[in-house]
Amino acid sequence: MVTLSERLFTLRKEQKLTQEYTAKELGISLKSYCRYETGEREPTASVLIRMADFYGVAIDYLVGRTEERSWPCP
Repeated sequence: MVTLSERLFTLRKEQKLTQEYTAKELGISLKSYCRYETGEREPTASVLIRMADFYGVAIDYLVGRTEERSWPCP
């Protein structure tokens, strides 16, 4: 199963973003973002929601529960 830290790293690299830019856009410190990306810490629910919105993916995808990046449309 893919971990949150792996997803964060992959999504950021796919979009060619820096950790500094990503942290600023999420409204968190660079140190916090780095710790999330290395798996040292896990974000709160509110930060997790911001991350999913920022990357345009479902939370379940972000945390590795599914391979579907977004929810199916009804």
